[in-house]
Amino acid sequence: MLRIDHVVREVPDLDHAAARFLDRYGLASLPGGRHPGWGTGNRLIPLGNDYVELISVVDVAEAEKTEFGRTMLARVAEGEQWYAICLADDDIDATAARLGLEIAAGSRVLPDGVVVRWRSAGLEDAKREPWLPFFIEWDVPPELHPGRAPATHRVPATGIAWVELAGNPETLTDWLGGADLPFRVVKGKPGIRSVGIATEGSELVVE
Repeated sequence: MLRIDHVVREVPDLDHAAARFLDRYGLASLPGGRHPGWGTGNRLIPLGNDYVELISVVDVAEAEKTEFGRTMLARVAEGEQWYAICLADDDIDATAARLGLEIAAGSRVLPDGVVVRWRSAGLEDAKREPWLPFFIEWDVPPELHPGRAPATHRVPATGIAWVELAGNPETLTDWLGGADLPFRVVKGKPGIRSVGIATEGSELVVE
Protein backbone atom coordinates (compact mmCIF):
# COMPACT_ATOMS: atom_id res chain seq x y z
CA MET A 1 0.00 0.00 0.00
CA LEU A 2 1.22 3.48 -0.89
CA ARG A 3 0.30 6.79 0.72
CA ILE A 4 1.78 10.27 0.84
CA ASP A 5 4.35 10.34 3.64
CA HIS A 6 5.76 13.81 3.13
CA VAL A 7 6.51 16.50 0.60
CA VAL A 8 9.96 18.09 0.52
CA ARG A 9 10.49 21.83 0.08
CA GLU A 10 14.02 23.14 -0.35
CA VAL A 11 14.76 26.49 1.24
CA PRO A 12 17.83 28.74 1.38
CA ASP A 13 17.49 29.23 5.15
CA LEU A 14 15.60 26.96 7.55
CA ASP A 15 14.82 29.55 10.23
CA HIS A 16 13.60 32.12 7.70
CA ALA A 17 11.39 29.54 5.99
CA ALA A 18 9.98 28.37 9.32
CA ALA A 19 9.04 31.94 10.24
CA ARG A 20 7.41 32.50 6.86
CA PHE A 21 5.30 29.32 7.04
CA LEU A 22 4.09 30.29 10.50
CA ASP A 23 3.32 33.88 9.51
CA ARG A 24 1.71 33.17 6.14
CA TYR A 25 0.03 29.81 6.66
CA GLY A 26 -0.17 29.41 10.42
CA LEU A 27 1.89 26.20 10.24
CA ALA A 28 4.49 25.66 12.93
CA SER A 29 7.65 23.64 12.37
CA LEU A 30 10.06 21.80 14.62
CA PRO A 31 13.81 21.23 14.33
CA GLY A 32 14.34 17.96 12.52
CA GLY A 33 18.05 17.34 12.66
CA ARG A 34 20.97 16.74 10.32
CA HIS A 35 21.56 14.17 7.58
CA PRO A 36 25.02 12.67 8.15
CA GLY A 37 27.09 12.65 4.97
CA TRP A 38 24.75 14.88 2.98
CA GLY A 39 25.54 18.24 4.56
CA THR A 40 21.83 19.00 4.87
CA GLY A 41 19.44 19.58 7.74
CA ASN A 42 15.72 20.04 8.05
CA ARG A 43 12.72 21.35 9.89
CA LEU A 44 9.43 19.47 9.96
CA ILE A 45 5.82 20.60 9.80
CA PRO A 46 3.94 17.67 11.41
CA LEU A 47 0.41 17.04 10.12
CA GLY A 48 -0.56 13.79 11.81
CA ASN A 49 0.11 10.86 9.48
CA ASP A 50 2.21 12.96 7.10
CA TYR A 51 4.27 16.13 7.09
CA VAL A 52 6.04 18.82 5.11
CA GLU A 53 9.83 18.74 5.23
CA LEU A 54 11.83 21.94 4.88
CA ILE A 55 15.38 21.08 3.83
CA SER A 56 18.49 23.17 3.33
CA VAL A 57 22.26 22.90 3.20
CA VAL A 58 23.80 23.40 6.64
CA ASP A 59 27.39 22.33 5.87
CA VAL A 60 28.62 23.41 2.44
CA ALA A 61 31.89 21.49 2.61
CA GLU A 62 30.11 18.25 3.46
CA ALA A 63 27.39 18.84 0.86
CA GLU A 64 29.94 19.32 -1.91
CA LYS A 65 31.16 15.73 -1.40
CA THR A 66 27.91 14.02 -2.46
CA GLU A 67 25.64 14.17 -5.50
CA PHE A 68 22.60 14.85 -3.32
CA GLY A 69 24.40 17.63 -1.45
CA ARG A 70 25.59 19.24 -4.67
CA THR A 71 22.05 19.07 -6.06
CA MET A 72 20.74 20.82 -2.95
CA LEU A 73 23.41 23.51 -3.19
CA ALA A 74 22.44 24.27 -6.78
CA ARG A 75 18.71 24.27 -6.13
CA VAL A 76 18.64 26.36 -2.96
CA ALA A 77 20.67 28.98 -4.82
CA GLU A 78 17.57 29.39 -7.03
CA GLY A 79 15.34 30.11 -4.03
CA GLU A 80 12.57 28.27 -2.20
CA GLN A 81 10.75 25.61 -4.22
CA TRP A 82 9.17 22.17 -3.97
CA TYR A 83 11.70 19.38 -4.40
CA ALA A 84 10.09 15.95 -4.13
CA ILE A 85 7.15 13.81 -3.05
CA CYS A 86 7.82 10.85 -0.78
CA LEU A 87 5.42 7.92 -0.51
CA ALA A 88 5.25 5.57 2.46
CA ASP A 89 5.47 2.04 1.11
CA ASP A 90 4.40 -1.07 3.01
CA ASP A 91 6.38 -3.29 0.62
CA ILE A 92 9.32 -1.22 -0.58
CA ASP A 93 11.24 -4.32 -1.65
CA ALA A 94 8.51 -5.26 -4.15
CA THR A 95 8.29 -1.67 -5.44
CA ALA A 96 12.04 -1.44 -5.87
CA ALA A 97 12.10 -4.76 -7.72
CA ARG A 98 9.23 -3.70 -10.00
CA LEU A 99 10.90 -0.41 -10.95
CA GLY A 100 14.51 -1.60 -10.90
CA LEU A 101 15.50 0.72 -8.05
CA GLU A 102 18.20 0.31 -5.45
CA ILE A 103 17.22 0.48 -1.78
CA ALA A 104 19.37 2.74 0.37
CA ALA A 105 19.52 3.09 4.15
CA GLY A 106 19.20 6.56 5.63
CA SER A 107 19.29 8.16 9.05
CA ARG A 108 18.91 11.50 10.78
CA VAL A 109 20.10 12.61 14.20
CA LEU A 110 17.39 14.39 16.19
CA PRO A 111 18.28 17.41 18.33
CA ASP A 112 18.06 15.20 21.45
CA GLY A 113 20.56 12.74 19.98
CA VAL A 114 18.06 10.04 19.02
CA VAL A 115 18.75 8.52 15.61
CA VAL A 116 15.81 7.79 13.31
CA ARG A 117 16.37 5.37 10.44
CA TRP A 118 14.63 4.45 7.22
CA ARG A 119 15.05 2.70 3.89
CA SER A 120 14.28 4.55 0.69
CA ALA A 121 14.15 3.80 -3.02
CA GLY A 122 14.42 6.20 -5.93
CA LEU A 123 15.62 9.38 -4.22
CA GLU A 124 18.96 9.53 -6.03
CA ASP A 125 18.24 6.97 -8.76
CA ALA A 126 18.54 8.12 -12.37
CA LYS A 127 15.57 5.89 -13.26
CA ARG A 128 13.27 8.28 -11.39
CA GLU A 129 12.33 11.46 -13.19
CA PRO A 130 12.56 14.31 -10.63
CA TRP A 131 8.81 15.01 -10.64
CA LEU A 132 7.93 11.41 -9.78
CA PRO A 133 7.66 10.32 -6.12
CA PHE A 134 10.29 8.32 -4.33
CA PHE A 135 9.52 5.71 -1.67
CA ILE A 136 10.28 5.25 2.03
CA GLU A 137 9.91 2.60 4.70
CA TRP A 138 10.48 3.89 8.24
CA ASP A 139 12.43 1.88 10.80
CA VAL A 140 11.05 3.66 13.86
CA PRO A 141 8.22 3.11 16.35
CA PRO A 142 4.98 4.76 15.14
CA GLU A 143 5.25 7.52 17.74
CA LEU A 144 8.60 8.63 16.28
CA HIS A 145 7.22 9.17 12.79
CA PRO A 146 7.88 12.86 11.98
CA GLY A 147 4.21 13.54 11.24
CA ARG A 148 3.26 12.72 14.84
CA ALA A 149 5.62 15.16 16.52
CA PRO A 150 3.81 17.76 18.66
CA ALA A 151 3.46 21.15 16.97
CA THR A 152 1.31 24.14 17.87
CA HIS A 153 -0.16 25.31 14.58
CA ARG A 154 -2.25 28.45 14.40
CA VAL A 155 -4.70 26.63 12.13
CA PRO A 156 -6.35 23.19 12.64
CA ALA A 157 -4.22 21.38 10.04
CA THR A 158 -5.04 17.70 9.61
CA GLY A 159 -2.85 16.44 6.77
CA ILE A 160 -1.82 16.65 3.14
CA ALA A 161 -5.01 16.66 1.06
CA TRP A 162 -3.49 16.62 -2.43
CA VAL A 163 -0.44 17.45 -4.52
CA GLU A 164 -0.61 19.16 -7.91
CA LEU A 165 2.18 18.30 -10.31
CA ALA A 166 2.92 18.64 -13.99
CA GLY A 167 3.97 15.57 -15.93
CA ASN A 168 2.74 12.69 -18.03
CA PRO A 169 -0.30 10.98 -16.39
CA GLU A 170 0.45 7.59 -17.96
CA THR A 171 4.04 7.72 -16.70
CA LEU A 172 2.81 8.49 -13.20
CA THR A 173 0.25 5.68 -13.27
CA ASP A 174 2.90 3.18 -14.36
CA TRP A 175 5.34 4.44 -11.72
CA LEU A 176 2.74 3.98 -8.98
CA GLY A 177 1.73 0.54 -10.20
CA GLY A 178 -1.84 1.74 -10.57
CA ALA A 179 -2.18 2.98 -6.98
CA ASP A 180 -4.81 5.68 -6.53
CA LEU A 181 -3.33 8.69 -4.73
CA PRO A 182 -4.52 12.31 -4.41
CA PHE A 183 -2.42 13.73 -7.24
CA ARG A 184 -3.69 16.42 -9.57
CA VAL A 185 -1.77 16.18 -12.83
CA VAL A 186 -1.65 19.30 -15.01
CA LYS A 187 0.09 20.26 -18.23
CA GLY A 188 3.38 22.11 -18.34
CA LYS A 189 7.02 21.71 -17.42
CA PRO A 190 7.33 18.63 -15.15
CA GLY A 191 7.49 19.44 -11.46
CA ILE A 192 5.53 19.94 -8.27
CA ARG A 193 3.25 22.96 -8.52
CA SER A 194 1.39 23.15 -5.22
CA VAL A 195 0.38 21.22 -2.12
CA GLY A 196 -3.03 21.31 -0.44
CA ILE A 197 -3.07 21.12 3.35
CA ALA A 198 -6.37 20.03 4.85
CA THR A 199 -7.77 21.98 7.77
CA GLU A 200 -11.08 21.68 9.58
CA GLY A 201 -13.57 22.77 6.93
CA SER A 202 -11.11 24.24 4.43
CA GLU A 203 -7.69 23.93 2.81
CA LEU A 204 -4.43 25.82 2.65
CA VAL A 205 -2.66 25.90 -0.71
CA VAL A 206 1.12 26.21 -0.67
CA GLU A 207 2.47 26.94 -4.15
